[in-house]
Amino acid sequence: MANQVEKKLNEVQYQTLQSERYVLLSTIDYETATPMVNAISWVYAPSAFCIRFAIDNRSKIVENIRNHPYIVITLITDDSTYAIKGKAVIEKDNIEGVPLKLAMIELTIEEVRDVMFYGAKIANAPEYEKTYDNRAAAKLDNQVMNALKI
Repeated sequence: MANQVEKKLNEVQYQTLQSERYVLLSTIDYETATPMVNAISWVYAPSAFCIRFAIDNRSKIVENIRNHPYIVITLITDDSTYAIKGKAVIEKDNIEGVPLKLAMIELTIEEVRDVMFYGAKIANAPEYEKTYDNRAAAKLDNQVMNALKI
């Protein structure tokens, strides 16, 4: 049902975020003060009240969050689309034990809003596949997701 608003993830949303998942991350560009959207997949919900994600620590996203910490994560699950809004904090500038230079960011959830337009549902959730070495991708994904669970 559209326009439903909660203060935390429901059980389906929480379970969806227990493994790598395609989501959209919206921040405010620190240079232009305009919206910026990125697709990310290293996301994990340690509880129904927060979401952690990893991104390249040289990404513009990090500086955006330093300057404008309120962000939105768009999650597609359970036949709908949800905008998860809150304040983000850079927990680690460099995640140890991962071969890439990644930052760990944690979003404290303030609002989960069903933003699906009236009279519709998602028929097929987005799917993606890695376009580089499958073994290397699986190893890296495992390292990053394990780091987010600490």
